Amino acid sequence: MTRQAAATDKDLKVDVAIVGGGITGLATAIGLAQHGLDVAVIDRSPPETVTAPEFDGRAFAIAHASVKLLQGLDIWPPLAETAQPIEEIRISDGPSRLFLHFDHRDIGPDPLGQMVESRHLRQALYFRAGQLDNLHLIAPTKVVDTTRTPHSAQIRLNTGQQITASLLVGADGRNSHMRRSAGIRTTRWRYDQVGIVATIAHSVPHCGIAHERFLPEGPFAILPLTENRCSLVWTARADTHDAIMGLHPRPFEAEVRRRVGDFLGDVTVIGPRWSHPLGLHMAERYIDERLVLVGDAAHGIHPIAGQGLNMGMRDIAAFLEVIIEAARRGEDIGHGLVLERYQRWRRSDNVTLAVVTDGLNRLFSNDIAPVRLARDLGLAAVHRLPPLKRFFMSHARGTVGHLPRLLQGRRL
Repeated sequence: MTRQAAATDKDLKVDVAIVGGGITGLATAIGLAQHGLDVAVIDRSPPETVTAPEFDGRAFAIAHASVKLLQGLDIWPPLAETAQPIEEIRISDGPSRLFLHFDHRDIGPDPLGQMVESRHLRQALYFRAGQLDNLHLIAPTKVVDTTRTPHSAQIRLNTGQQITASLLVGADGRNSHMRRSAGIRTTRWRYDQVGIVATIAHSVPHCGIAHERFLPEGPFAILPLTENRCSLVWTARADTHDAIMGLHPRPFEAEVRRRVGDFLGDVTVIGPRWSHPLGLHMAERYIDERLVLVGDAAHGIHPIAGQGLNMGMRDIAAFLEVIIEAARRGEDIGHGLVLERYQRWRRSDNVTLAVVTDGLNRLFSNDIAPVRLARDLGLAAVHRLPPLKRFFMSHARGTVGHLPRLLQGRRL
């Protein structure tokens, strides 16, 4: 079983030590352990707080290729009954009658993706981690110090425990301590926007259709969940944040109903609402001596295309393929030449997606008449050109480019 809260353990030697026990960190650890490597995961949060069964209103849009990764790591089985397939996507520009419609049946039998509640995904990750004897979860604890040499790396925890590994992985989020401690510079900027997340229940079925509406202040997404519910991702101007989040439940619900419209019938807000500032950040490099960055520790983008978590999933799949193949060849998995393979594979792809999402947000988050007309004509043109439309659908499914085997549904 996974060793949890190992505050009484003394020194531990593993192949890979991962700092950060969130979705990206745990999925990475599961992939490594499943393929025979000894792994330690260090996290600040007690497991019981991040696997609470209560509905908290947060959900993720997981692309088809990312689902393949979760299936390949045996994380998906508990999620199969609670996930909501995304059958179609409808993209519109404010009140315009011109729109873009993606239907998964135009390119194959599988959905474009799946909507998964945060609580269910975290529970599935911890369940799978608990099945692996060579995965050590050390939580709650904090990293006090790290030492990296050409031959190994050490982490000292606030409990006095020391962990020695061939490789360290920073999966500790956008404010990554591991990134900062390595002196890796980061390009970043804030958008004058905030993301507000809430969940609604409604009387008319959503039919598995996700809606993305581009409004002058930013995109407004209506994403299908199970049981006649939808997750809302509402991009608002930063100067309206306090007013929106400060609304009492009834006025907030009235504003949500106004924005959603009447196509879902009677709408009620359920669960809490969340908000967070929106920005972009990109580490200038993803590797250092005996260190790799994955997920939000390496990059973060605007949520306009719902690709943030999926970028992290692609990092995981590429990293696992590089490291496991190196281990099978008898290479030192922490050597710079091995880590460079991962960086070459992932950084250019992530930078490209960051530039594209940044450009889309700037293009659509305005109400300039000529620009609005060009946008509408562009959406209509893509809608009427099947080859181009299929290309964009493949992007939404995460199946474009040089894909790691796990994202193709193949075993390592």
